[in-house]
Amino acid sequence: MANMATRRKAGLLGWLASRLAFGPRLPLEVQRGRDLLAAIDAGGVPLNPARVNQIARDLGLEVSRGAAMEDTIERIRAAVARGLEASAAAERRR
Repeated sequence: MANMATRRKAGLLGWLASRLAFGPRLPLEVQRGRDLLAAIDAGGVPLNPARVNQIARDLGLEVSRGAAMEDTIERIRAAVARGLEASAAAERRR
């Protein structure tokens, strides 16, 4: 039980830090994908495949309703990585 409370606290602090952080802001769809991946990596399991598919579509991916969620998540990882690289390149040009 204490482990869950610790994870919640760490998640809340991470969320607050990301909202208060100064620096370049990521596009909303990239940030949503990043948040999803952070939750999955922290041990969470997405319960709503429709939400995962919507995040993928927002990132510009085509996703069928019958696609395996694991495959969609891997595609989201790749799309978020591309988005982060593009954001970093745009920041360097400034």
